[in-house]
Amino acid sequence: MNRYGLIGFPLSHSFSEKYFASKFLREGITDCVYQNFPIANIGDLYKLINETEDLKGLNVTTPHKEKVLPFLTDSNTVVKSIGACNCIKIQNRTLQGYNTDVIGFEKSLLAHLRPQHSKALILGEGGAAKAVSYVLEKLGIEYLHVVRRGTSGNGKVLFNDLTDSLIASHTLIVNSTPIGTYPNVLEYPPINYEVLNSSHYLYDLIYNPEKTMFLQKGEAKGAIIKNGYEMLLLQAEESWKIWTNDDVESV
Repeated sequence: MNRYGLIGFPLSHSFSEKYFASKFLREGITDCVYQNFPIANIGDLYKLINETEDLKGLNVTTPHKEKVLPFLTDSNTVVKSIGACNCIKIQNRTLQGYNTDVIGFEKSLLAHLRPQHSKALILGEGGAAKAVSYVLEKLGIEYLHVVRRGTSGNGKVLFNDLTDSLIASHTLIVNSTPIGTYPNVLEYPPINYEVLNSSHYLYDLIYNPEKTMFLQKGEAKGAIIKNGYEMLLLQAEESWKIWTNDDVESV
């Protein structure tokens, strides 16, 4: 049996386990299984690998996308560039790190991207935000990280310092924080939604609920909205290609 799985904590509302179970059933794949491995401490990764001999690959989610880096035998150029990994291929007890969030986000984002979306606000600065910033740099879109702590400057602005003029001029807004994730569906990032209009594009990496309060508030002002479900599908399929293709590119 070839075993794959997801590490992170908590994993009670994970998409991946159900997705791959359905995929294996639909495609008649009988020699593979995918399961959740909820580990709160990334130090337990070695124990998991040692005790699971048929483990061939892992997805990595919050809070381990950055913490997992020291455990990797090697990583591709994207992981090295952004400092975040969400996919690991295991071969002969070596751990090869990849980032499929980048591919999933880029392909998903492009569908509604318009010429006016030349400046962006990235809400958050964690592992997912790093994948977002990598894609925006690739696409030539200027961006600022909006964060809760620290000081404004050097590409960052505090939520408390976020002005209406910045919101108006940065017409692409990407939420990479967990704010609004089920079951906290009434929560939303603290920005002034009254400034939004039909020129804005709000993208939420959250997929549960389907339409977060962040997206609802943007939609009410005429903004283009999109959740993270398509990104999730794309990154999952990219992970599968990496795990099962010996000729996958390392870049």
